[in-house]
Amino acid sequence: MSKPLMLPENPRILIVRLSAVGDVIHAMPLVVALRERFPKAFLAWVCSPPAATLLQGHEALDELIVVGRRYLRSPREMLALRRRLRALRVDIAIDAQGLTKSAVVAWLSGAPVRIGFGDQWGREISRWFYTEQIHTKTKHTVDRTLELIEPLGIVRPAVRFHVPLNEADRQAADRMLTGLAMDAPFAIINAGAGWRSKLWPPERFGAVARHLGRLWRLPSLVVWAGAEERALAETIVASADGHARLAPSTTLRELAALCEKATLFVSSDTGPLHLAVAVGTPCVGLYGPWPAEENGPYGPGHVVVQKMAIYGPSSQRRRAPRELMEAIDVPSVCETCDTILSRTTVERNGSQVGEVRI
Repeated sequence: MSKPLMLPENPRILIVRLSAVGDVIHAMPLVVALRERFPKAFLAWVCSPPAATLLQGHEALDELIVVGRRYLRSPREMLALRRRLRALRVDIAIDAQGLTKSAVVAWLSGAPVRIGFGDQWGREISRWFYTEQIHTKTKHTVDRTLELIEPLGIVRPAVRFHVPLNEADRQAADRMLTGLAMDAPFAIINAGAGWRSKLWPPERFGAVARHLGRLWRLPSLVVWAGAEERALAETIVASADGHARLAPSTTLRELAALCEKATLFVSSDTGPLHLAVAVGTPCVGLYGPWPAEENGPYGPGHVVVQKMAIYGPSSQRRRAPRELMEAIDVPSVCETCDTILSRTTVERNGSQVGEVRI
């Protein structure tokens, strides 16, 4: 454990996690733990679109600062960001991303204490900007991120996400489901992924939807983002023999509200999967290039299906061949869905199901 720092009674703390959607979700427990430890602290977060929309109205945050994804290329934007951050007068900046672009934000804040990763998770030249470097001991990204606040006297806190959904988000989800005549329990299948190397063939997702519909009488709602993912989603629906329906275009917050109502979420490793985890939906995660022990759906009630993985740099994982995902067969995924559904006989917001990993 890192040596605790001398802190003001009510510290002013800046969190930096710019992107991506899943990674920002993984960092949410950090701000929740800080708020629980320092109820009267000032807590701010610097984030980039589109993930920033998931932080708007978060109960643990006092201020959200949205910065462009390419801010380092604009001296004017950097100067404006520096002025805004310096006005906050933060005592501590925590870089939960470990890249040059995030470490520079922490440095621009003028915080006298800047905490970041001191091991392989502190990438590029990020470590040059930290006053406190953390050498992590845990594997999962949620646990690794929480190690960053050990110098503040917070060790192994409870993991809570507290996704800030409001009534408008939930009403929008209700209208979508009503328009699709999906008022019964349903599953969600997510069609896409941020990397091509993480995509599972859409026809196989269609086969899973057929299985869920025939065995469990559970229709599937297929969600997507962007034209390319919509084409994948349409293929899933077309191959599901009437057991799947195409979702309309959704915002991230509307997607979170849909996930909150779903009985099951099936997806490869991508932001929407972790969003479903954060709102408490049992998930089946299909993993190829990225080891699930590092980035799988966090916590009890979820199942990972992984046949192969790459233990190398992200660049190698991004370029991984299709074989890693195609090694995942349809029967394995269907059996995994059955495992979860056989345990989900309690009310949706009742008892937690147990953790299973295969």
